[in-house]
Amino acid sequence: MIQSIIIEDEKPSARRLNRMLLAHDINVKEMLHSVEESIIWFNNNQHPELIFLDIQLSDGLSFEIFENVDIKSAVIFTTAFDEYALKAFKLNSIDYLLKPIDTIELAEALKKFENRISNLQATRLNFNDLRELLVNPKGRDYKKRFSVTIGHHIKLIDVEDIECFFSENKATYAFTKNSRNYCIDGSLEQLELELEPDFFFRINRKQIIHLKAIRDIVSYTNSRLKISLNHYKEHDLIVARDRVRDFKKWIE
Repeated sequence: MIQSIIIEDEKPSARRLNRMLLAHDINVKEMLHSVEESIIWFNNNQHPELIFLDIQLSDGLSFEIFENVDIKSAVIFTTAFDEYALKAFKLNSIDYLLKPIDTIELAEALKKFENRISNLQATRLNFNDLRELLVNPKGRDYKKRFSVTIGHHIKLIDVEDIECFFSENKATYAFTKNSRNYCIDGSLEQLELELEPDFFFRINRKQIIHLKAIRDIVSYTNSRLKISLNHYKEHDLIVARDRVRDFKKWIE
């Protein structure tokens, strides 16, 4: 069953849409009613497959949600106004339904969603095969050391001496066993491709850790994990909930 949420400030409209969706075997996990409530929910819950989103909410336009949260879900906009259609489609929405929502138009929108999911699954399989070849080709040599500039000198840092990498203020840093930070070239995305995956894991958007530097792992809020390293104490190291399963496989 497809998991979805409804974001709608008119509760009777939300309840009507919920009934319509049940007829299509779509489970509505939550009904939210404002921009603020939605931002809080997305920051603390796993994103559903599909969102039904009214545009004009009680505390502002729902576009503000996208400005504060990296939405992972497909979106079908529901609104009484057509003036926002262009902006909605720029957000890669599935469809734009005008209220009162027509049963046939809803069915057509859901068909578009199903077709997109089928296409994405096929694309994802091909992309993962390609990424595996790019990231881990047979005999690939991973990064062994980094060079950093300190004044007029260039220092070499072996990767086994690095406990973690983190991003801060649009810069990337390596933290070493001797509790020093070094600014390095490149982004965390680039580092993921360059580092040996048996020893380095990206636990969230801003941090990559070294397996041998882990001192402790404890359960944390919202089904996440909190990591302690041997020396790094500058920021909390939290494994994002959507990465916990892969992290557990990695440490085994």
